[in-house]
Amino acid sequence: MPPRPTVLTKRTLDKDLAKITHAEDAAKHVLRRLVAPGLGLIFVGLAMLFAGVYVFDRPGAVLIVAAAALAGYMAMNIGANDVTNNVGAAVGARAMTMGQALVIAAIFEVLGATIAGGEVVRTISSNIVDAVQVPQAALGWIMMAALMAAALWIHLATWMNAPVSTTHAIVGAVIGAGIAAVGPEPVNWRVMVEITSSWITSPLIGGLIAAGLLYLVKTLIIYRDDKIAAARRWVPVLVAVMTGSFMAYMVLQLSPTGKFPSFTIILIGIGIGLVSWLIARPLVLAQARDLENRNSSLRVLFRLPLIGSAALLSFAHGANDVSNAVGPLSAIVHSVGVGGGDGSVGHPPLWVMLIGAFGISVGLLLFGPRLIRLVGEEITKLNPMRAYCVALSTAFTVIVASWLGLPVSTTHIAVGSVFGVGFFREWYTRHSKRRIAYIRRRVESFDIDEPEEPNVHETRRRYLVRRSHFMTIVAAWIVTVPVSAALAAGIYWVMFALFV
Repeated sequence: MPPRPTVLTKRTLDKDLAKITHAEDAAKHVLRRLVAPGLGLIFVGLAMLFAGVYVFDRPGAVLIVAAAALAGYMAMNIGANDVTNNVGAAVGARAMTMGQALVIAAIFEVLGATIAGGEVVRTISSNIVDAVQVPQAALGWIMMAALMAAALWIHLATWMNAPVSTTHAIVGAVIGAGIAAVGPEPVNWRVMVEITSSWITSPLIGGLIAAGLLYLVKTLIIYRDDKIAAARRWVPVLVAVMTGSFMAYMVLQLSPTGKFPSFTIILIGIGIGLVSWLIARPLVLAQARDLENRNSSLRVLFRLPLIGSAALLSFAHGANDVSNAVGPLSAIVHSVGVGGGDGSVGHPPLWVMLIGAFGISVGLLLFGPRLIRLVGEEITKLNPMRAYCVALSTAFTVIVASWLGLPVSTTHIAVGSVFGVGFFREWYTRHSKRRIAYIRRRVESFDIDEPEEPNVHETRRRYLVRRSHFMTIVAAWIVTVPVSAALAAGIYWVMFALFV
């Protein structure tokens, strides 16, 4: 047996390298959490640079650049917290992946904000605090404090997994800063009363409409002996209703106030709905070909309508809620006499709109998955049919509330719709005679033993809605306005003491 060759290399060198490799892996794992905040900080810096290019030689340039940073930070928080309402249901129903949802929402948020956002951005001060009664020097600091307070509260709510209303946050912040600056006289308390009432009405209406839609879907499609034939008949109708209602919503929100009467908007929605029905019918017939008579086959037929509803909701959200970030910035720009738009407060300069539009998308891409999973998966289990009911309910509720002149929150309506679907499923599972009869027919057709009566205690334990999330979200809704108002007042006093 030949002698073993002498090993001249040091084994300790390999051990040392292994330790270094493990240390590098650990460092990468730790630093990975800092990537998103770092990219967010870079975006805030770019927003400041972008604003500085336009106002560096104008009076009040330092104040505007600082406000642009806060507006970018606010927009990112809106994207992280508020945009989950648009795609959360679709992700929870597995109609699209998280990556697809983020890309679709980001694209349509930017399109909605830049194309249609200028028509709906209103100066927060003119609606909540009477600008005539506020000195111009104080108005800028009021909006600065409001932006910072609202952004901080939304950031905290996102970290707590609580989807809150960004509209209510900025309204509360403006009220708090306004009271701290000039007292309660300039505050429009009627708006405050309307917002308080909408805390209760909007999620209840959204939940009831979503439950009613799910009842129709179950009655007309799911618990039918021939599900596919029923789906071929009713899915195009549901697509038409969705498209018509969304387009009516867009016309209502994006057209100048009073340009189209309610009857004209209804006719526009019906006309577009009929056209979409003619287009959807052959597509649904083609998709339904060779599908088995099972609930899983229905997921295929509801997938595209659900993706379309998520895209349209994202466009509408970008067109409307971008004002929560750029409205105060626009007020600051005009308060120091810097133009760039058409000269009216309601139409901010394009560079202001771009900061809000891209800020929302950046926030969604970096921080959105957290609440998307909560809204879409952790409150109650969603499939494409249930998620479709959530999306359509959100659209219906916003349209009706807008016609009635009620200030409502898309967040409250969407989350209320998710809860409505979950609570309705709990009731329907226990009390629906149609469902019980359908299950008995299926049991008899397969010649298997009928299932035993469910254990009452086990049924209560396995609720279809997680009550812990319900209480957390409702508590966050209730405290949003007072907390953001108190925080804004404190921030204004600090800013006044330091800079004024």
